[in-house]
Amino acid sequence: MRIGLIAGPWIPIPPLTYGGIERVVDTLARGFAAAGHQVLLAAPSESTCPVPLVPGMRPASRDELGSTMSELSHVIRAYKGLQDVDIIHDHTLAGPLYAHRPAKVPVVTTIHGPLHKQAEDLYRAMAPDVAIVAISRDQASHAPEVPVTQVIHHGMDVSTVPVGSGRGGYLCFVGRACHDKGLLEAITIARRVGMHLKIAVKMREKDEVRYFREVIEPMLGPNEDFVGEVDDAAKYRLMGEATAFLNPIQWSEPFGLVMIEALATGTPVVGTRIGSAPEIVEHGRTGFLGQTEDLPGFVEAAAGLSRERCRASVEERFNAQRMVAQHLRLFDELLAGRLPGGVPDAAPVHQNR
Repeated sequence: MRIGLIAGPWIPIPPLTYGGIERVVDTLARGFAAAGHQVLLAAPSESTCPVPLVPGMRPASRDELGSTMSELSHVIRAYKGLQDVDIIHDHTLAGPLYAHRPAKVPVVTTIHGPLHKQAEDLYRAMAPDVAIVAISRDQASHAPEVPVTQVIHHGMDVSTVPVGSGRGGYLCFVGRACHDKGLLEAITIARRVGMHLKIAVKMREKDEVRYFREVIEPMLGPNEDFVGEVDDAAKYRLMGEATAFLNPIQWSEPFGLVMIEALATGTPVVGTRIGSAPEIVEHGRTGFLGQTEDLPGFVEAAAGLSRERCRASVEERFNAQRMVAQHLRLFDELLAGRLPGGVPDAAPVHQNR
């Protein structure tokens, strides 16, 4: 099978530091190639993922993150270079709506963001001729009128993640500097239980810098260790030596990749029961979930959970091979005509609620 993959224009594949979507695209590209398929990747030109890149792609436009113009320009180049593939898996929002994409090539798109009203309108518009993948049941449930073809959880190459000892005597937080990710709540939790908190955050965009400077920085003290944005190796060391990973998110996150990363290092997750968290964390086995105010009471119990079980949960449920295989089965069905390339009349197909 000749598979075209389209990533966004803003971050190389794989990312050097922060970039959850880009990590997923990288894992899929490597997995499809390892399964014997030809992969052609449309991504920023400095990408180092070991599959062929669409010629003529531009360098990452990190300073234009979220720009509609940069995404549209990227999408036009991507589809022009993917006219001879058998199927296209598009991870952009603009791509599936592009009127001049190859008419005879089936397109699958993955919803990576929340399904708010505006996004719902866009995905309903593309549904008649695009197969739509959701990344969690919770994500799909927020817009029942969007005809999701299949729910496929993210996966990761667990073999690249070392298991830590969990003996560092601290809690850790990894995420963006914003209200939704719960950094303020993580600081409060760590202080309430009297444990040191190590903080690794992405802080590039103006709103992230402003939030950190105005809300977080004034309250940092000797109990907090701010380590900034880290690469994968440093992140896994940070997670692996932590007693627990704090994930007190304040929004319905479609899929928390950092949760499976922490679990892969053997570290249990203590977080809010919201969004995709209940689909990832096994309460009482690989972590604890509850209301924000309940989380300090779970930290001591989390320290006693089996780190082997945490690791095994990712090996069994969130491994790269499972994610790749589910996508390949979907592609095969679409190419064989057993599933429509989209769902006419917004009729749900294979909805997994």
